[in-house]
Amino acid sequence: MKKSLRVRKSQEFSDIIKERHYYSSPVMTLYVKKKKEEVNRVGISVGKKIGNAVIRNKVKRQLRMMIQETYTFEENFDTIILVREKFTQENYESNKKVLEILLKKVKI
Repeated sequence: MKKSLRVRKSQEFSDIIKERHYYSSPVMTLYVKKKKEEVNRVGISVGKKIGNAVIRNKVKRQLRMMIQETYTFEENFDTIILVREKFTQENYESNKKVLEILLKKVKI
């Protein structure tokens, strides 16, 4: 995933989360906000409760691959994905299906 398609600044994360439009599952939560730039962007947040740095980086790599496979980047919203502890207990395919279901629910 290109860096231009990522939300990177702390203030941008806060703005999207403050909007309070979210879709939740036991595995992850999606916060969405109408995009303000030309391209829609995605931010990933993995807390320390998930595991040590090696596990958190593995989770982020997996999520980036899921995003590349499921997003068309023609959506009209910016997204923040908050990962929950159950993410590491499920396999890649089931997590990807959850992401697809949550994206179908998003209607802005």
